[in-house]
Amino acid sequence: MRLLHTSDWHLGQTLHNFDRAYEHQCFLDWLLDTIVAEQADALLISGDVFDTANPSAAAQKQLYRFLQQARTRSPQLDIVVIAGNHDSPGRLEAPGPLLEAHGTVVVGHVVRNGEGEIDLERMLVPLRDKQGEVAAWCVAIPFLRPGDLPRDLDATADPYSHGIATLYQQAYALAQARRAPGQAIIAMGHCHMVDGQASLESERRIVIGGTEALPATMFDPAIAYVALGHLHLAQRVGQKEHIRYCGSPLPLSFAEVGYQHQVLRIDLADGAAREVTPLMVPRPVQLLRVPPQPAPLEDALAALAALELDGDLPPAAYPFLEVRVLLDAPEPGLRGRIEAALAGKPVRLAKIEPTRRQQTVAPETAAMTLDQLAQMQPDDIFRRLYLQKYGEEAPHDQQSAFAELVLAAGAESAP
Repeated sequence: MRLLHTSDWHLGQTLHNFDRAYEHQCFLDWLLDTIVAEQADALLISGDVFDTANPSAAAQKQLYRFLQQARTRSPQLDIVVIAGNHDSPGRLEAPGPLLEAHGTVVVGHVVRNGEGEIDLERMLVPLRDKQGEVAAWCVAIPFLRPGDLPRDLDATADPYSHGIATLYQQAYALAQARRAPGQAIIAMGHCHMVDGQASLESERRIVIGGTEALPATMFDPAIAYVALGHLHLAQRVGQKEHIRYCGSPLPLSFAEVGYQHQVLRIDLADGAAREVTPLMVPRPVQLLRVPPQPAPLEDALAALAALELDGDLPPAAYPFLEVRVLLDAPEPGLRGRIEAALAGKPVRLAKIEPTRRQQTVAPETAAMTLDQLAQMQPDDIFRRLYLQKYGEEAPHDQQSAFAELVLAAGAESAP
């Protein structure tokens, strides 16, 4: 049996206000062709299908058109989708009955019965091979919030990690009871594992307080493969070949420019994962960081002027650009000078990243007590902050402008 593992599509995402529907559609078209070419039996989508809990109509249409086309082009394909922390569980599950009629199972949230017990049955999905026989069982567990976890747990353990481990153990036990000889057990999850490498620019923390990282030991050793979502960099967990993040199919921020985006192909035999193979996702739109490292403004402008770009690209495929500038002081005309250097070039200016030179903080800018701060006037605070950030006194014109703002604010608040 052959599976394809993907996650973190983030349909509907914008990059610094630029729409990315074209890139997402290129990926979905490639994935359709890959499903057919690889003769996949099942597709696992491990959460964060959408970028927000309230996705646009266009983003939802992209998803449902893909699911319909996948089933049309590969009639025996099983598709399992779980919700991620970006998704609305209810919204994702709403068309579930209709989707199930076309081979797609969506698990958005944990459901309890009248006695408050978790319904494990709905998180256990049979996967069939090309002969229509059940070849594997998928434990499809979505992103879990504290209220989703089993109750009456050991009070001495961390409630979040212990609760998730307990739920996986319970679901695995049910799958183990159902499996026949030779059938594999697959697990899906959307979570942050211990030592997982994250992209802090585009990945939300799942649980405030930093306690969300989970150990790989929570998965039973007999599970053939664990298909994870949430982290955008494709990576193994705990150096184990069968516990994987496939990563996102697109770079979701400039910090991910160097990622090798992929979908993972998993070949199962005799109840185990015999081979895990990355299938590299083509990048339809380039993300450029110019210069590669922050440089003085004149050097950055020269690098922009020297850019050689493909003028035959359609506008939707123009590269996104981040300009990295090293500054000694504020540069009020920064954007205008950069835009002038890019005039006529087939590129989209997405971000200007100014970096300040490291300054030695003067002794008088050391941390103050609250009592000392309360005795200072707004213009004193402004001057201290400017000195701390730029290593020099604020220019007279900026001090005057700040004073005008303070006066205007005081006039508006007066009775």
